[in-house]
Amino acid sequence: MIQRTPARIEARLANNDNRTWQQLLSDSVTTPEALLAGLGLDPARWLGGATAGHRLFPVRVPGPWLARIRHGDPDDPLLRQVLPLHQEQEQVPGYVRDPLDELAATPATGLIRKYRSRALLMITGQCAINCRYCFRRHFPYGEHRLAPEERERALAVLRAAPEINEVIFSGGDPLAVSDRLLARWMAELSGIASLQRVRIHSRLPVVIPQRVCDSLLAWIRQSRLQVVMVLHVNHPAEIDDEVRTALARLRAAGVTLLNQSVLLQGVNDDAALLATLSETLFAAGVLPYYLHAFDPVAGAHHFDVSDQRARALARELQARLPGFLVPRLVREIPGRDGKTPLDLGLEDDGTSAEEARMSNLVNL
Repeated sequence: MIQRTPARIEARLANNDNRTWQQLLSDSVTTPEALLAGLGLDPARWLGGATAGHRLFPVRVPGPWLARIRHGDPDDPLLRQVLPLHQEQEQVPGYVRDPLDELAATPATGLIRKYRSRALLMITGQCAINCRYCFRRHFPYGEHRLAPEERERALAVLRAAPEINEVIFSGGDPLAVSDRLLARWMAELSGIASLQRVRIHSRLPVVIPQRVCDSLLAWIRQSRLQVVMVLHVNHPAEIDDEVRTALARLRAAGVTLLNQSVLLQGVNDDAALLATLSETLFAAGVLPYYLHAFDPVAGAHHFDVSDQRARALARELQARLPGFLVPRLVREIPGRDGKTPLDLGLEDDGTSAEEARMSNLVNL
């Protein structure tokens, strides 16, 4: 029987409840050797590729995530998201370092304006976990650090743009910085009359649920701005009881919880699994929001799922789930004001527009 918690790291995980989120982050596994040894995987088979991938984009996996990985199973979907492989060295045409052309949309250091009514703040380059498919795995965070003077420039841009009504905290993972800094950002943004919302894109409440602590909830409750948190969950095994408790605390503080997933080969490219993910999220108080087609970032081509397969999965999800649990299949295209929904090709399958409309109504 495959064990979910690796025996070799049980001792490291036993005190998770007593450690702060900062300690858990600091204690993360950061080498391929430690990752393979802790999970009982043969280094003769995996270490060469893992080491090569690690040199390109370093390993970072915190203890709470490790506890959810099946011991000895190289195909575990949570492991696949964090284990470097030899394919990361391959140069494949069409897979680029900046697939969303973000470097062309930076009016101030750390501020990205890709959309008319929203602006994105790169709060930090640090993440709690390094996902191998990350579309920002090559982003030059060192050149976009928000030092105090750069923060003032970014705020000046926001004050001078009344058409912006929402600021998105991104990164890296914005919740990887201190609550004191985040509270300062919220106070500054609350003073800009045109702003209505702050949206926080974060994986931390799932990766290290202890991050949802009293000091985080305090600055959320104190702000006049509506807070929306967009989580990033790709597989139902990512959600355990500790995560559910953390999400319940966020909801109690008035946070609207949404989820976006990335469609990943070998992780979640299965309609039954995606349906279970939507049901699991909704049971935890999170609304499935987007299912992203893969962004063609260099070093991660082995995760890509064809558009034809993605559309077939989305059509099957529509048949399996009520409409409010079906995430929108989208792609981000540089230069467009928002995400672009992928045409599911229902009419190409012989389904008329009226039949498609009635099918959607039935599934609401």
